Amino acid sequence: MFQGLKTTFKEMFRKPVTVQYPEEKRPVSKRFRGRHVLERYENGLEKCIGCALCAAACPADAIFVESSENTDNERYSPGERYASTYEINMLRCIYCGFCEDACPTEAIVLGDQYELSFEKREDSIYTKERLIVPVPVGGRPTPQVTEPGLYNRAVPEMQDPQD
Repeated sequence: MFQGLKTTFKEMFRKPVTVQYPEEKRPVSKRFRGRHVLERYENGLEKCIGCALCAAACPADAIFVESSENTDNERYSPGERYASTYEINMLRCIYCGFCEDACPTEAIVLGDQYELSFEKREDSIYTKERLIVPVPVGGRPTPQVTEPGLYNRAVPEMQDPQD
């Protein structure tokens, strides 16, 4: 009994660790799995090729992917296909990271944002427009017009930095 009182009195005189939450946010660890993000290449093309491996790997069945064919006049990603519809139901997601592991092009990434709140159930379904990162500086928005035969691989070859 006296051991508990001793601990209580010792803690009473320590400085409390208080974070003023909305203004001040604590950093998250590198391994933290937060809100999903769809990445882009430096040239602005989307990394997602619409293969739906992330949806197949999801144990909660929270991801829906519908793919369409790329053309040279309307190119969204390198390769033959792109994800015309990409949706994640955040109420079903268990943040396991299997989608991130299954993606061959590293298009889906679990970021560090942890502030997720919804007023309606419909707001919990994140569409491609909410998931995809903005076009990087120097890149062009999708869809792009490309010369025929320029992209024939799902992952573009890296350019030599000296070019």
